Amino acid sequence: MDPTLARALANLTSGIYVLTVADGDHHHGMSSSWVAQVSGEPPLFSAAVDNRHFSNAMIARAGAFALNIVGARGKALEDYFYSAAARRPDNLDRLAYELSPTLRLPWLRLAMVSIEARVHSHMVAGDHTIFVGEPVGVRLGAPDRPLTSLDLDYVYLGGKEVLPRDRTGW
Repeated sequence: MDPTLARALANLTSGIYVLTVADGDHHHGMSSSWVAQVSGEPPLFSAAVDNRHFSNAMIARAGAFALNIVGARGKALEDYFYSAAARRPDNLDRLAYELSPTLRLPWLRLAMVSIEARVHSHMVAGDHTIFVGEPVGVRLGAPDRPLTSLDLDYVYLGGKEVLPRDRTGW
């Protein structure tokens, strides 16, 4: 990616989330920052997942996923899912979670909010698939401040491209 464009895109701020999915007996999660509400009625949100990521095929097969909103006290979730230790199937074995009541999706206990959602629709957009989720259940955890991309030392730009954040400005 052009370095000037990379710096420009790195200024798009976003929340930090973990998408989780259950595919049979397999439970998997991935860090995500490309999430947004896209409709008020019905309430819908989107999450972009790399087409090559393990979670992409699992979400497509399961037709459902959970959105776990990471708060400042749960930064360990982002640290784990950003690490090499999480790049494997069944990567939730090191984390505390419970299964959501309706769709039986992993809700991470460290998350400040967890939402179980059915896939309403999806579309391929370049190297990612945008899954639109329709919430069917919510768990509110302890009150916290949502973690954002400004709290991290890096910015994900897609694929393996990560831009270190210079705290003094770009």
